[in-house]
Amino acid sequence: MKKYVRIAILDNEFQAQLLEGLLEDKGVPHRIQSYYDLAYDGLFQSQKGWGHIEAPGECNDDILSILKTLQQEDD
Repeated sequence: MKKYVRIAILDNEFQAQLLEGLLEDKGVPHRIQSYYDLAYDGLFQSQKGWGHIEAPGECNDDILSILKTLQQEDD
């Protein structure tokens, strides 16, 4: 089993869903972790960002490249 590392902080759920779809299409292993906590009603998302993406370290450049493209399209 490969070790997963935190690659990037995600801005919102929409960005997370788009990124997840693109990574699944390319067969890139990953996990997306939301910072939402029901007990605190999303308090941590306003402080830390929506969540983050984890993947094996060798996928870092691919994921950051795709994320950068998504962020440029969002502007």
